[in-house]
Amino acid sequence: MPGSQDFVDDPRNQQVMVYVNGDFVPRDLASVSVFDSGFGFGDGIWDSFRLYKGRLVFADLHLDRLFRGLRAVDIDPGLSKDELLAAVIETVRVNGMVDGVHVRVMITRGLRRTPNQDPRQAVGGPTVVIVAEYKQPSTVVSSTGLALFTSSFRCARPDMLAMHLNSHSRLPLILALQQAIRAGADEALMLDADGYVSSCNSTNFFFVAQGRVQTSTGRAAFPGITRAHLIELCRRHAIPVELGDFTLEAVYGADEAFVTGTFGGVTPVQSVDGRQLAPIPGTMTRRLQELYGRLVEEQVGVPVA
Repeated sequence: MPGSQDFVDDPRNQQVMVYVNGDFVPRDLASVSVFDSGFGFGDGIWDSFRLYKGRLVFADLHLDRLFRGLRAVDIDPGLSKDELLAAVIETVRVNGMVDGVHVRVMITRGLRRTPNQDPRQAVGGPTVVIVAEYKQPSTVVSSTGLALFTSSFRCARPDMLAMHLNSHSRLPLILALQQAIRAGADEALMLDADGYVSSCNSTNFFFVAQGRVQTSTGRAAFPGITRAHLIELCRRHAIPVELGDFTLEAVYGADEAFVTGTFGGVTPVQSVDGRQLAPIPGTMTRRLQELYGRLVEEQVGVPVA
């Protein structure tokens, strides 16, 4: 069954050149050392960019989030924001890309002298990898919606940092997704430490009840850029929106639901724990899809040509 990150296969991706520490390497040859901090310990931060009609949309917001994460874990990327943005632009230019592209930037603490978790064992500089691929969201997901399953794995508390960082350490989220897949669902819905609905394993979660768009406080959820845009769009267009602590029972009584993310934008949800919601997409979901699509179209973005 497809998930929110499912994409349409594109044969052009087999020929992409990958940025590895300033060099461009064919996909099949792109690699990092087994002593790399990211490989051994998930000691790294990533973010993603969307290339749409020759523009990196919301690039400044993604760069800011990436560098906030790097500062939080005390990794010096060895590049300024402008230099990293230039590397992203050069990566898509080298690959001749202009549209329908998802770019992932991954920065780790670099090589360690030995495989242990002490960051003082890091030697040399960071490892910087940029992967640009042709990726369009699965048409199956957008037409049928996602089936969610509530996982027993909880979102981390704010003092644990994990949910507020795009960290390479994703094992709890992967376990939640595996649990959902084994239950016959597409993605995991996750609660916070207090039992309130928080997030999905790779996207932010919203539901609609009696015309009100509702989502978590965000304290134990991903700091989603698309999530923030959706909240602002609701406020700008006089759509009632509420951030709060919501129970799973409240979600079960919802009229419709959707998830948000850089890759998929606004993706409808068709069911939660087997409980069917409105036909896909729901009225509010469709309206927000249109508003978000218009917002993306209006973005000047960062030109790559």
